[in-house]
Amino acid sequence: MHLTHLRLRDFRNYARLDADFAPGLHLLLGDNAQGKTNILEAIYLLSTLRSFRGVGGAQMIRHGQKGYFAGGRAVGQGEHELKMYWSAAERTVSLDGRPVRKVTDYLGVLRAVVFCTEDLQLVKGAARVRRRFLDLLLSQTHPAYLPLLHRYARALRSRNALLKQPVLDEAALDSFSRELAAAGNEIIRYRRELIPKLSPLARLACRRISRDAEELRLEYQSAVKQDFLVELAQASRRERAYRATLVGPHRDDLLMQLNDRSAAQFGSEGQKRTLAIALKMAQAEYLTGLHGAPPVLLVDDIMGELDQKRRSGFMPLLDHAHQGRGQVFMTATEENWPREIGPGVHRWRVEAGKLALMPVD
Repeated sequence: MHLTHLRLRDFRNYARLDADFAPGLHLLLGDNAQGKTNILEAIYLLSTLRSFRGVGGAQMIRHGQKGYFAGGRAVGQGEHELKMYWSAAERTVSLDGRPVRKVTDYLGVLRAVVFCTEDLQLVKGAARVRRRFLDLLLSQTHPAYLPLLHRYARALRSRNALLKQPVLDEAALDSFSRELAAAGNEIIRYRRELIPKLSPLARLACRRISRDAEELRLEYQSAVKQDFLVELAQASRRERAYRATLVGPHRDDLLMQLNDRSAAQFGSEGQKRTLAIALKMAQAEYLTGLHGAPPVLLVDDIMGELDQKRRSGFMPLLDHAHQGRGQVFMTATEENWPREIGPGVHRWRVEAGKLALMPVD
C-alpha cells in the first residue's frame, strides 16, 4: 500500500501542492515551521479523516481562506481516489468520485500509522488516549467496530442526561442501561481479543529498540469485571451522586509494565518514548499481518528525541518497511536527518509551503 499522489489546496501553509510519490522512504527536509509536519498531517487526514494533532477542520485552513481541500491516490488492492473538502458551511468526502455515506466504507482504503511527539501521551497521558489508540486500530481492521462505538456513545450520552435530571425516569434508565451493556460487552470483547495479538508485537519492538534492555508487558484493564448490568445496578447510588455513568468501557485502560514496574510511574523519559514507538510499531505490524501489506508510516521528527542506542534500534524497523516495498514519510531538519538510512531514499526540500524533490547524491 502506498500514496502515489497528494493534492492540497489552502491546507495549512500550502496554497497549492501537487506531488507524486513512489514506494520507499521519503525524507522531508527543512527548517522548523516550513510545512514538513503539515504534509504528514494531510496524509493522515486522508487515511483517518482526523488530524493526529487533535485539532478541528478550522485550524487546518490556510490563513485568510474559507476552506481547505485534500486529495490523493492510494494504491493497495486496486487504485483509489480520495477527496475531501472542509469549510464552515460545507464538508464533503468522496471515494472514487462518489460521496462517502458511511465512514466504514472509507476507512482502510489508505492505512497509515503516525509516529510523533504526542505519542508520549500513550504512556504518560490519561486513559482516554490509550482507549483512542485501541479504538482507532480496531476501526481500521473491523468494519463493525466504529458503528458499535457510535451506538455505545449515544446510549452513554442519553443515560448521563437522565442521571442529571432532578426526577429520575427509572424505566428509561433501565432501557438505556440495557442498550449500554449490549454495545459495551461487544466493545470489551473486541478489545480483549486484540491485546494478546498486539502485545507480542509491542514486546518484540521494545526489545529491538532498547537492544534487549527492556521488557514490555501490556494488560487490558476493563472497568467491567463480570456482569455489566449487575455492576451498573450496584453502582446506582454512586451514579446518582456523581450524576454520570461510572461503569463501562468508556473507563477502561491499557496498562503498560516495563520490567514488571509501571511504565507511567517508574519509566524514564527515554523509556517512555521507547514504549510509545513500540506501540506504534506493533500497530503497523498488526495491520501488515492482517492485510498482507504494510501501512504508510509517517515519522514526524522524533529521531532527535532518541539516544544513539535507541535510535540505532529504531532505524532497522523503518528500513524493513522501506526495503519491503512499503512507504515511509519522515520529517527532519538538515542538521538532524538520519544519515544511517540506506540508499534509495527520496529526499525532498520543504520551504515556506513549497515541496521540491532534491537530486540524488
